[in-house]
Amino acid sequence: MSIKIITVGNKPDRDLSNLIDNYTKRIQSTSIEWRYLKHGSGNTSYSKQQESEIILRHVSENDFVMLLDETGRQIKNLELSKKLFESKKPIVIIIGGAFGVSDSVNKRADFVWSLSSLVFPHQIVRLILAEQLYRSYAIHTGHPYHHA
Repeated sequence: MSIKIITVGNKPDRDLSNLIDNYTKRIQSTSIEWRYLKHGSGNTSYSKQQESEIILRHVSENDFVMLLDETGRQIKNLELSKKLFESKKPIVIIIGGAFGVSDSVNKRADFVWSLSSLVFPHQIVRLILAEQLYRSYAIHTGHPYHHA
């Protein structure tokens, strides 16, 4: 199984990177790749379009694409675990830029997911995502980390 995370923005600082790595290294038999894309330049709609075009270059036709977006649907951990670990396709998770993504990315997404009705900085979203990936893995494997 493979999970590719495409995120717009700078790589996390060392401390945050260590926390993210701590969670992702615990996930066995799953390849997790983080791809950090640069912010677009110019005004908001132009940079959003630039970023979205670059994001879509990293997505293949066979991928199951999950877009993190505040307009998405909130789900429970068991449903997330099933989406991730019962998928027969490679998983791509997209974290767009500060101004979101274009309609073309939204349309390409197989699932639009909201972590919360609150808005978080991208760095925090990456950490929450890493923890939720590990929690999903724990649910899938019966590990006691997630005790529900």
